[in-house]
Amino acid sequence: MTIKAYQRAATQGDSPRELEYRAFGQVTAGLVRAVEETPSGGALAEAVDANRRLWNVLAADCSVPENQLPLELRGQIISLALWVARYSADVIRDGAALDPLIDVNRTMMEGLAAR
Repeated sequence: MTIKAYQRAATQGDSPRELEYRAFGQVTAGLVRAVEETPSGGALAEAVDANRRLWNVLAADCSVPENQLPLELRGQIISLALWVARYSADVIRDGAALDPLIDVNRTMMEGLAAR
């Protein structure tokens, strides 16, 4: 659902920042629901996977030479995406807390909203 929302928003004329902010809002809301509602394993896995897929999209975008973000920032985003992938596996496999994923997403949203 997040990728579809990302694509739909892209066709509505939103800036990339607004699009990314909205995508982070949606996946973060899913993670928060997973914490609050203690969903079944399938619902938890779906929320974590949606978050991981968003970060994968961001990392892929940062890896292309045409990306206009500063190289250092692109590297930091890719590094965070790798951490999200590893930590997401810990959540699913070992029951690690979702709070660190939520915190990283909220920090990204703050940065996107700052301008």
